[in-house]
Amino acid sequence: MITQDMIISDIITRHPETLPIFKLYKLDCYECQIADLETLEHGAGVHKVAIQELLVSLNSVLNDAK
Repeated sequence: MITQDMIISDIITRHPETLPIFKLYKLDCYECQIADLETLEHGAGVHKVAIQELLVSLNSVLNDAK
């Protein structure tokens, strides 16, 4: 399960299937060096993305992969 306090690069490394969701929300964090330090909640806030909506989308991808 992906949570708001997880580091963005960790999410993408562990769950590369989430990359299309990051792109969908226009979060190009995967290209940013700060992704190694930034939590999902902070990145969403900077880009004005609703964190709960993003979490639902990211976790849906994980559930679909099962």
